[in-house]
This record gives sequence, structure tokens and C-alpha cells, in this order.
Amino acid sequence: MTETSATLYQRLGGYDAVAAVAGNLIGRLMADGQLGRFWAHRGQDGLDREKQLLIDFLCASAGGPLLYTGRDMTTTHRGMRISKSDWTIFIGHVKATLAEFDVPEKETADVVGFVESTKSEIVEC
Repeated sequence: MTETSATLYQRLGGYDAVAAVAGNLIGRLMADGQLGRFWAHRGQDGLDREKQLLIDFLCASAGGPLLYTGRDMTTTHRGMRISKSDWTIFIGHVKATLAEFDVPEKETADVVGFVESTKSEIVEC
């Protein structure tokens, strides 16, 4: 398989790589002074389920073999009052996480481009 025919999922390193990045990202988001409020007072079971749904969503969206069974982004984030400022901070954490894992520039741009494409479904105010 050539690099040009490989899916983003394959170019990122598959399930284990996506899971590692998702775990790192969630940790960063939970620890953030502004964004941590979205995870306050959540039980571990709920956090674990949310992490798995994120992994499944990212894998499926990147062309991997997983099936995402969660709700659409609009339904999932409705009522959370996610602001443009929250989004900017979130994207900063996405980029920092990808940099920490030494994700190549092209794959980073593809991931950030995809994540940015969901902004209108997530940001409310």
C-alpha cells in the first residue's frame, strides 16, 4: 500500500495510536482551567465511555474499521454552551497533543482540518 492510498487512520498508526492521542487530549482538556468544567462531577464510568466514543469517532472518521455508535456532534454538545473561546483553547490542545506524539505535518493538518469541520456543530455561543 502506498502512502497516498493509505487512509488517515493508517497514516496515524491505527487504533493504538489514535487511542493514545485521545487519552492524552482528554487529560489535557480536563486539566484546563477553562475547559475542565465540562468534566466536573463526572463519574469514572462516564469518563471511560466518553473516551471510548471519542476513539471510535476519530477512528471511524479517519477511515478506520471502527463503527461510531454515539450521537451526532450537534446532539452531543447541545446545551453545553461551548463558546468560540472554548473552541480556540480546544484546538490549541489538539495541536499540542499531536505535536507531543510527533504526528507529521500532513497528518496534523488533516486531523485539525477534520476537527475544524465540526465546529459549527459544536460551538453554540
